[in-house]
Amino acid sequence: QVQLVESGGGLVQPGGSLRLSCATSGFTFSSYEMSWYRQALGKERELVASISRRGGMLNYADSVKGRFTISRDNTKGTLSLQMNSLKPEDTAVYYCIRGGPYSPPSGSWGQGTQVTVSS
Repeated sequence: QVQLVESGGGLVQPGGSLRLSCATSGFTFSSYEMSWYRQALGKERELVASISRRGGMLNYADSVKGRFTISRDNTKGTLSLQMNSLKPEDTAVYYCIRGGPYSPPSGSWGQGTQVTVSS
């Protein structure tokens, strides 16, 4: 059974940082591209960042380039998203999912982790 469990969200002031984690199980993590998506209230879910199977290729939405860094640990089956210089418009629920920038998300969505950027 595939499981994706996101954590690390919270309330942070503008300009602050957070590190999100995604613990996975039930599939061969290293065989999949992985991505972070986010969904703000009243908006469609959008792709934030993707990483190739070995971590050599990274893709980012223009809105987060230079501020967010996606990474993975294939030995632990974990995906991370380091978020710096956070802005109020980064406020959303963040999800990890199997899939890359040019393929649709694969499998069920987890519960996500809420990130709120506010003073």
